[in-house]
Amino acid sequence: MRISKYLHSCLLFEKDGEKLLFDPGKFSFIDGAVSPALFGDVSAVVLTHDHPDHLHLAALQEIVARSKAVVIANEEVASRLSGEGIQVQVLEQGEHQVGPFSLRAIPAPHEPILSDTLPRNTAFLVNAQALNCGDSFQEPLLEFRGIPLLILPVMAPFLTELGVMDFARRMAPEAVLPVHDGYAKPFFLTQRYETYAPEFEKLGIRFHALAAIGADVLL
Repeated sequence: MRISKYLHSCLLFEKDGEKLLFDPGKFSFIDGAVSPALFGDVSAVVLTHDHPDHLHLAALQEIVARSKAVVIANEEVASRLSGEGIQVQVLEQGEHQVGPFSLRAIPAPHEPILSDTLPRNTAFLVNAQALNCGDSFQEPLLEFRGIPLLILPVMAPFLTELGVMDFARRMAPEAVLPVHDGYAKPFFLTQRYETYAPEFEKLGIRFHALAAIGADVLL
């Protein structure tokens, strides 16, 4: 299984000729570095929650129109998208198969933010190998301690680097794929990765510094 990163939290999973796209949000498309047309052959689009940096409506509409992909998300996301003419296969909890991809949905509360309300966040385990937390570091995810690959937010208004490392220690994955950093300038992203990498190495966790658009890792 190949996982490629297209800025921020937009990830493309590939296996046996099938493609699964996670969280095509605005930071991936806002400056034109990534085009929705790149994802015209995906089989499914999976959305962790309804925030614009994870769900960019115009990009999603184009991707679905080109690919005819099924969209998978929780009920809150489905309710929002139904008004935009996008049909969503609701997956709140439990398992679902999309071609060669086995998805397990885990309700995991979004981290606190400067807002009166929080979106409903759903984490996803893919093929029992990769855990996409969405924007959550909460207790339900600790069930997957020791996971081969943790898809881990490393930058956000709700995060500190100490909070990131504390969650990584508790999760103890074999490797980390950093996400949620698409708003950082390249020089700053490089600096952040250079700071994080040795700290993860101390914990025996491999850090996949996927800074370039389309950079990938194999599982």
